[in-house]
Amino acid sequence: MTASDEGWNSGSAAPDWVPAGVDLRTDVPHSARVYDYILGGKDNFPADRAAAEDIVKDWPHLPVSMRSNRSFMARVARVLAEEHGFRQFLDIGTGLPTPPNLHEVVQEAAPEARILYVDNDPIVLVHARALLTSSAEGRTSYLDADFGDPAAILGSVQLQETIDLSQPVAVSLIAIVHFIVDDDVVRSLIEQLMAPLAPGSILALSTCTADSAPEEVRVGVAAYNANGIPLVARDKARAESLFAGLELIDPGVVLVNHWHPDSAAAATDDAHVHMYGGIARKS
Repeated sequence: MTASDEGWNSGSAAPDWVPAGVDLRTDVPHSARVYDYILGGKDNFPADRAAAEDIVKDWPHLPVSMRSNRSFMARVARVLAEEHGFRQFLDIGTGLPTPPNLHEVVQEAAPEARILYVDNDPIVLVHARALLTSSAEGRTSYLDADFGDPAAILGSVQLQETIDLSQPVAVSLIAIVHFIVDDDVVRSLIEQLMAPLAPGSILALSTCTADSAPEEVRVGVAAYNANGIPLVARDKARAESLFAGLELIDPGVVLVNHWHPDSAAAATDDAHVHMYGGIARKS
C-alpha cells in the first residue's frame, strides 16, 4: 500500500499500513517524500506533491540532479566494498527505499556485509521492511533516529548488534547535510559520529551546490525554503570544509557525476548536476 494509492489525508483515520502511534504529518511537506515524488514514487501526500511541483517549476533540472546523486551513492557503495574492502556501512538519512538500495549494491559485492540504516521520517519507518532484506551471510537493520542526535545513533541497540566499532565503518551522509544550513553544526555532528569509529573509517557525503547552475539553484533553493524545507547550497570550499580533520580520497570533492563515473554519469551535463560529493578517511 502506498500513500497515493490510499489517498489518505491528515485528520482522517490512519490506514492499516501505518503502525500505531506513528504520525506521518501529511499536511507538512517532508524532504524525503518530496524527493520520492520528483523521482516518480508513490509514497507521498498532497502537501509533498504540491511542494515538489512548486520547486521543480523553479528548478527544472532537479530530477536529473537527484538521479545523479542516487547513482553516486551506488558507485560509492560499490567502490568501498570492492576496492576498499568495507564490510560495515552506517547510512544516515536513508530516505524511502529506491532500488538499488545501498545494501543491495554492497552485498552483491560482499554478501557478508552489514548495514545499519538510520532515518527519522515516519514514512521511511513504515517502509523499513523493504530495507531489511539481506543476504544470508550479512545483515541489514533499521534505526528510527535523527542525524542531529549522534549519541542516540551510536548508543542504540541496533548499532551494537549490527556494527563492530573496533573495525572500520563507512558512514554515508548522502543528500542530508544540505538540510542543515549552519556549517559549524554539520561539522560538529560529523565529528561526534566519527570520533568513536576505528581508524580507516570512511565518511561519504554529498551536498547541494549552486556552482554548476547559479541562478537555477538559487531560485530552486528559495522555493524549498518557501515550502518550509530548509535547504542550503554550498560552494566547493564550504563542501570541502565538511570533511575537516579527515583525509580526502581521490578525486576529492567533485560534482557527483565526476566521482568514478560510469558511462551514464560521464554523459550527464554538469549544468544539470547540483550536488558535490566525496569520501574521506579517518586516520
